[in-house]
Amino acid sequence: MVWHQVYNPFNNAIISTIVAALPICTLLFFIALYPHRDKKGVRHLGISAPYAAFYGVIAAFLVTTLGFGMPLKSAFSAFGYGVLSGFLAIIWIIIGAIFLYNMTLISGKFEVVKESIIHISFDRRLQVILIAFSFGAIIEGTSGFGTPVAIAGAVMVGLGFPPFQSAVLNLLANTAPVAYGAIGTPIVMLATVTGLDQLKLSTMVGHQLPFVSILVPFWLVTAFVLMEGGTWKEAWEVWPGALCAGVSFAVMQWFASATPFHLMTDVVAGVFSVICTALFLRFVWHPKTRFLLRSERKALAEAGKSTATVTTDKSEWVYPYTAGQTAYAWVPWAILIVCCALWGWQPWKTYLNNLFAGITFKTTLLGSVFAGKLSLPQWQMPALHNLVQRMPPIAPPTAKPEGAVFNINWLSAAGTGVFVAALLSGLVLGLNAKQWREAVTRTARRLVIPILVIAQVLGLGFMTRYSGTDAVIGLAFTHAGAFYPFCAAYLGWLGVFLTGSDTASNALFGSLQRITAQQLHLNEILISATNSTGGVMGKMIDPQSIMVACAACYDDPYERSHALGPIFRTVWWHSVAGAAVIGIIAMLQAYVFTGLIPK
Repeated sequence: MVWHQVYNPFNNAIISTIVAALPICTLLFFIALYPHRDKKGVRHLGISAPYAAFYGVIAAFLVTTLGFGMPLKSAFSAFGYGVLSGFLAIIWIIIGAIFLYNMTLISGKFEVVKESIIHISFDRRLQVILIAFSFGAIIEGTSGFGTPVAIAGAVMVGLGFPPFQSAVLNLLANTAPVAYGAIGTPIVMLATVTGLDQLKLSTMVGHQLPFVSILVPFWLVTAFVLMEGGTWKEAWEVWPGALCAGVSFAVMQWFASATPFHLMTDVVAGVFSVICTALFLRFVWHPKTRFLLRSERKALAEAGKSTATVTTDKSEWVYPYTAGQTAYAWVPWAILIVCCALWGWQPWKTYLNNLFAGITFKTTLLGSVFAGKLSLPQWQMPALHNLVQRMPPIAPPTAKPEGAVFNINWLSAAGTGVFVAALLSGLVLGLNAKQWREAVTRTARRLVIPILVIAQVLGLGFMTRYSGTDAVIGLAFTHAGAFYPFCAAYLGWLGVFLTGSDTASNALFGSLQRITAQQLHLNEILISATNSTGGVMGKMIDPQSIMVACAACYDDPYERSHALGPIFRTVWWHSVAGAAVIGIIAMLQAYVFTGLIPK
């Protein structure tokens, strides 16, 4: 029997919205605000991440079943669907990325990579731009789903940046490129659910995000300098480098988004930004003063030296490795980029999904159909597949029941590409049996808790989607009238926070955005695209992304388990402000600069 979602179960829109928001509020409260003392007697705001996620899940079960009337079996199935889908979409990527990183550490090649980055610029502010923004954009464009936060965060920690700063800065940087992540997957999804032209949506997104892309490098540097005890003047000293990185990325993003190759926008813009910034810093301009980490400044002070002495000391500018050694050390990262690009290429995905097309099966699992090709098994989630009906105005009156098929694309998943890159890297680096074991052990030890947290949060997100509680919260934004373009950005922002993905946010709210635009006589392309661009600012606060950052940046399990709350509290206002910037851009384009909207 099909269960129909109810968007006002208490016959009061305000009460229904408050109840729908309880699971999210519970999760946020225990992540960031609940005061407690740990076993060491240290006072924290926010409990350990696995427990915070667990309490959020319990609240979600109570609200969806008791408050909104969702069948208990369907709620459990939705939670399981989220966990299973999250493993292939996110967790599998993180495992491969951290595995590869550990290999470079164990083999000693990361030291060469570190020196090669440092010798582009010894200034820590510029290293943040190069790694978190420009390099991170390339990784986002090829694989997405938290990969740039994991990889760039690990690289920054390897360069000596504190784990907390590395996590926060990479979350801030992983914004402007997100709409074109994983070879444009969010754009493809947005076009699918809205029925609008994909290239026009991409062009519209490419006419909004470049303004943010110019801002983000300045934003990053300022946040970093202030966290490290610097001044606003020190943050502004590197404005030429920040401008070069931002403008080069923005210009390429603007033009690439309107071409037949628009799905590769992040990759070409990121590569262009890295090249332009590196050449600019190497041959054109460099800051007169050198900004160091707080710990480095302290060590210099204890040694009786100053940053001025370090800046004029040219002995450390001698690069200790040959070009061949440098190229060899960068091979694993080159393999990673190639594999991510290959696994993001649709013809290759199709090939892998059909690789074992001749081997088929059909059976049942927990009373539901489990069948398909060996290379792409499919499981229709029990008590959920085609048994939940979205209702107007969230979906058109003719909408079919919600599908819930777990596609086990174990060959074509982006995480498989990352894992293949890790295996190839281990072979290229010549790891012996002991080093392979060490890499596996380090990776497993580091990821147990993050995987547990990510799985719970993803399950919670799928419950909100199939129960309709996310739609109840989203509908509250539709009463904004002429200010709706501004609110459309926050609706996308909310979607990413709830689901952890700009792709999922577009699937969730894309249709609602178009329907609302029609009702308010606003441009459908603009409003639908704003769902995706506003969503990129929610990426930094979704618990999955923060947990990925913790897994990549913290070696110590105790510090990792208590880092989620402080990181969330730090990035929260950055996220809110970023969504407001997108909202202002959307308002201006809706009523002033209408010529920027594709006809």
